Amino acid sequence: MAAIERRELTSTSVAETIAAGDELGRQLRAGQVVALVGDLGAGKTHFVKGIAESQGVSREEVSSPTFTIAHEYRGPKATVYHIDCYRLEDAAELARTGADEYIGGDGVCLIEWPQRIESLLPVDTILVSIRHAEEGVRRIQILPPEPADSDSA
Repeated sequence: MAAIERRELTSTSVAETIAAGDELGRQLRAGQVVALVGDLGAGKTHFVKGIAESQGVSREEVSSPTFTIAHEYRGPKATVYHIDCYRLEDAAELARTGADEYIGGDGVCLIEWPQRIESLLPVDTILVSIRHAEEGVRRIQILPPEPADSDSA
């Protein structure tokens, strides 16, 4: 499977944000973690809808787990774990819910507001930043994990 490449995209609609998520999702495999950062209303959940769709989950099934902390969507390609840490204080609070077991588990794990649980994120986490640029325009930046040093000499 090809490595995830650094990308910068512009989205001018919900459909384009979903399509960007679908494009990344087709490259993901079970066990991978994607951290989504951006302000409220930036489009993180729409991006998740695209990733879920790439795994065979209907986008209509996907909703923000802000109040439930985590949703699980079983798709024919992979299970999608969608975690929203907005209401959490820290990693210990996520651990108390048991949702921390989704991170690096048997599915694709998507985490909104990951800065609240940074200590739980694997070093190979893919970062997706979604920012408002101007009215109706979002900037989406996909940052793959930094390659490990290959100092084997």
